[in-house]
Amino acid sequence: MEIERRFLVDGRYDKPWRDGARVFNIQQHYVPFEAFTVVEGWMNGFGHPLTTMTEEEVDVWSSSTWVIRLRKMNEQHILTCKSRQSHDSSLELEWTVSKECFDAVLANGPFPHVLKTRYKWAALDEHVWEIDEFEGALAGVVLAEIELSQSDQAFETPEWVGHEVTGLESWSNNALSNMLSQKHAPQG
Repeated sequence: MEIERRFLVDGRYDKPWRDGARVFNIQQHYVPFEAFTVVEGWMNGFGHPLTTMTEEEVDVWSSSTWVIRLRKMNEQHILTCKSRQSHDSSLELEWTVSKECFDAVLANGPFPHVLKTRYKWAALDEHVWEIDEFEGALAGVVLAEIELSQSDQAFETPEWVGHEVTGLESWSNNALSNMLSQKHAPQG
């Protein structure tokens, strides 16, 4: 279970989250749920075996509908399945996959995607914030996320964090990627 809160950030001025942060370049694709199957403990995408699953993962997979994300983060390739449970909570299954598997699935695209630079910033209260500065058509959009162990957990909000958008589906990465793909779709 992943519990996270999301906020808009005004990135026009100083960017203190960049100081001392770990930096990740991210390319994130959203692939249709229907393209994935689980057969004999293997997760397959478009018929390509991607990763093995534990019995517990198979049970969780069978119990929900998922948003499927393929992410290249620096040189790492990651398959993530997320299922929204509440405004701030999601079930999440995640595996590292090979570059070959990543490329084989993406060859069936193009799929809605976003490009962003992520900064992992350690706050004074020991929480780690993930700040995403979007690129391409979303350049200028900056979102900050904090993962929590429970929904009502207290945390300090840095002064540069703005309006909370937790649970607003239109601010999810999936929604942003779909908005971009619709914008660039041929008009009929």
